[in-house]
Amino acid sequence: MKSLKNMSKDEKSLLLFLETRAVDYGGRVNAKHMNVDDFKIAEQWTKEDFICFGRIKFKHINSDGANSVVLSKEAWKLAHAERKERFKRLWLKRTWITTKENIDMHGIAKVRFGQT
Repeated sequence: MKSLKNMSKDEKSLLLFLETRAVDYGGRVNAKHMNVDDFKIAEQWTKEDFICFGRIKFKHINSDGANSVVLSKEAWKLAHAERKERFKRLWLKRTWITTKENIDMHGIAKVRFGQT
């Protein structure tokens, strides 16, 4: 069983990319957004039944891509968890505040809904 702690940054990035393609494009993947290492990871994950990654039949290929992906339950779960973690990382590094925040004397934004 995979865990986010054991995944490399590249694997996490690929997982989120494939999850986005599954959601926004119905599983169609455009390979121009992937590199050689991504294909190697996708091939390994397919062998492990973590995802199902493959080619689309020629007559069905269009500008959205020539490959397809289906995520396993485990992959969906990890993708969701990584999306939440990514949000937390980016939220803490942001350089802006919302209209609902106040800045304390150290410049740290306090958010009304409990995140600091």
